[in-house]
Amino acid sequence: MLVTLRVTICFMTIKSFKCEDTRALFLGQRVSKWINIERSALRKLEQLDWSNVLNDLRVPPGNKLEALKGNRKGQHSIRINDQWRVCFIWNTDGATEIEIVDYH
Repeated sequence: MLVTLRVTICFMTIKSFKCEDTRALFLGQRVSKWINIERSALRKLEQLDWSNVLNDLRVPPGNKLEALKGNRKGQHSIRINDQWRVCFIWNTDGATEIEIVDYH
């Protein structure tokens, strides 16, 4: 009997954090200012980490992936909720300078 095994190799795309609190949350530490959004924020960081291309972040649509303007030109964001966003720079190696930002 011949058995075919399919293996998918995923590479983590997060390369750097702009904010030490964001890094701490990603590594499983509790950050008091984000207790209310902790689960959602961690889920968004995990999505960012496992995305192979920027367009992977268009799903789910609630991410509302967008290119930022003004003093954040060159960055993208996905929404955690109406107030908080994960902002980052995407390049060919993946996501860099990741931070959770109170966008309002």
